[in-house]
Amino acid sequence: MNYKILSKCSALALLLSLFTTKVNAQEEFTELLEASQRDANSLVNGYINPFLEAFSTGLGSSWMNTAKAHKSAGFDLTVTANAVYIPDDELFYSGTYENLTLMPSASGSERAPTVFGTNNDSDIPSYNYNYTTEEGQQFEGTFDAPEGINLKDEIGIQAIPVPMAQLGIGIIKKTDIKIRWTPTIDVGDNGEFKLIGFGIMHDIKQHIPKLNNLPFDLSAFVGFTDMSLEYDLAAETDESDNVNTENGTAVFDVNTWSIQGMISKKFSVLTLYGGLGYNISKASLAMKGDYTITDDNGDSDVRINPISLTSSTNGPRLTAGFRLKLAIITLHTDYTLQKYNTLSVGVGFSVR
Repeated sequence: MNYKILSKCSALALLLSLFTTKVNAQEEFTELLEASQRDANSLVNGYINPFLEAFSTGLGSSWMNTAKAHKSAGFDLTVTANAVYIPDDELFYSGTYENLTLMPSASGSERAPTVFGTNNDSDIPSYNYNYTTEEGQQFEGTFDAPEGINLKDEIGIQAIPVPMAQLGIGIIKKTDIKIRWTPTIDVGDNGEFKLIGFGIMHDIKQHIPKLNNLPFDLSAFVGFTDMSLEYDLAAETDESDNVNTENGTAVFDVNTWSIQGMISKKFSVLTLYGGLGYNISKASLAMKGDYTITDDNGDSDVRINPISLTSSTNGPRLTAGFRLKLAIITLHTDYTLQKYNTLSVGVGFSVR
């Protein structure tokens, strides 16, 4: 069997986390399309959903490293690396299917690895499928569940990196505007990546008379980030493939809202900060276009827009960290407690 198409969907996401050197996109995951369309969506969702949630969490991180707003025309430029930790229970998945029967792995496992899970052959189960299309065609066969990338062994920690760069600009009345943006970036020969985000931070202590003269800073923040990646799948297949398309595209989109209150206190070159907030994140992964599925017996079935997944993760977040400022250079690190705990480390420069 050939595994091209769906592997590109997962590889698109993983590419953003610098995993492409560890993932062979030509060998994983397309066989899941041989299941019925509903079961294929369930399998893909189980496999890739932990990544969608973890990446969207990372995308909404690292907006602030102080509660003190710039003076008018002041600005900062900051680059941050976020390590989003993956819980152990996100390494495997199981589900209920209409036309699939899971066959335990050689080690007896009855759960399949997610994209972050094991790549040990003895732990990979298989599926028997047997279903009839609306046109009366019978499809049956067996395929192995896709293996994971064995996250901890491959990169040393059970976390995915989500890098971020942003510009902050002071405007009026102790208010900062924050901007995240990249021009359209080509991904290989067949993909395009885009990212844009905006945020606003406002000093709220100035509006509370009894707090205004106290020696700390207190601000409120709201930010939105949207990222999209589109990949031409037609260029990845030919007539010999089990899954073939002439107009297929994979589309990966993530948007996050971050709402946060932050307090900070400066001691000479050291600033301690903490924040309490809420994340609202949504991610989607879709295969659009027409796909011809051919089984081992040579029978064919055409799927239109066969995969359409959405994932959302909402919840509170609690952040604590510190920043060093040496002249105009800043260094910061913080840790955020949330569903996917996140460690952030960054460097930048700040003026006024």
